[in-house]
Amino acid sequence: MTREAPLTAQLPPSIRPAVRVLWDYHDLHHVLEPSDVGVGLGSHDLGVATCAAQLYLAGTVPLIVFTGANAPTTVERFPRGEAVHYREHALSLGVPDEVILVEPAARNTGDNITLTRELLRGRGIEPKSLTLVSRPYQQRRAYATCRRLWPEVATVQCASLPLALDDYVAGIGDADRVVNMLVGDTQRIEVYAEKGFAIEQPMPDEVRDAFRQLVEAGYTSRLI
Repeated sequence: MTREAPLTAQLPPSIRPAVRVLWDYHDLHHVLEPSDVGVGLGSHDLGVATCAAQLYLAGTVPLIVFTGANAPTTVERFPRGEAVHYREHALSLGVPDEVILVEPAARNTGDNITLTRELLRGRGIEPKSLTLVSRPYQQRRAYATCRRLWPEVATVQCASLPLALDDYVAGIGDADRVVNMLVGDTQRIEVYAEKGFAIEQPMPDEVRDAFRQLVEAGYTSRLI
């Protein structure tokens, strides 16, 4: 049964250790170097656009691609599309319009990668290094997907706003949503590798145990 509960911005103490294990697993903790392009992956989290803007303003990326259409979880918040709203937010933070490209059609992470590659290629841009900007718990899946679908890129690094778990949950304002997304992304690490959508990633026993605990607790709405 899928868990349904009133919105809360705090994790229940009974599941917090398991959530922490998954949170740490998906954050790759890359030490960022300058790269050719920053790719902001569409989602419900406007922090992705904030992070991409910060990377541009810090000189880490000279060009940003925001990619994303809509999903059932984002259409109400971003009615004109994830990438469009991301661009508007980045502009409000001081990023010049001329360094932002918008890819408005992607509906999943695979689309984010392949359609961004096509967009850049159409402009004669063949990056050798990328910074994928995502929600903290999407880093591992984004990295594995990019490595499978864009193998000619020499260096792929991942970035997110550097928020602690509890701060992130409070910012989203919905602990159940965050936990369900974490559980779903954990499942996708192996399922998508098996389907050929992503490269394989190691999964320690403690991650598997935490995943099972959260599934048994009812956090199943993002499972496939």
